[in-house]
Amino acid sequence: MDIKSVPQDNSPVFEGGKKAIYATDEDGKVKVVGSSGWEAEETVTKQALQDLEDNAKEAYCAVKKGEKSPLYYYMFALRMDLQLLAESTGFFKWTIKKDFNPKTFSNIKDKRLEVYAEALGKTKEELKVLEELDYECE
Repeated sequence: MDIKSVPQDNSPVFEGGKKAIYATDEDGKVKVVGSSGWEAEETVTKQALQDLEDNAKEAYCAVKKGEKSPLYYYMFALRMDLQLLAESTGFFKWTIKKDFNPKTFSNIKDKRLEVYAEALGKTKEELKVLEELDYECE
């Protein structure tokens, strides 16, 4: 991309900041140029954020219905997935999936809960209880 072609659409996603884009100058050298974003990127970013919010809401409702443990909701609420939680805790994915079961989670050992709490930036007590939100669950 040519330096003069770097989009400057002042995307609200960047909140007045800039993103580094590699572009070529008049001499054909690659340089880093600041971009305030462009419309297409803003649309995709907003869609991705909405998907994350939808996942968290679905997880919240599953916990409210007693289908999943609070761990399941907090994973999604903090924009994680099973792979990232496994990497952050050092636990196997299948083990974490077992802990999504409310009965299994209620009997979880304190040491294991501490690992989850640290990975999710919560206290052990916070992880045991679902926060109250205004989500409509069917």
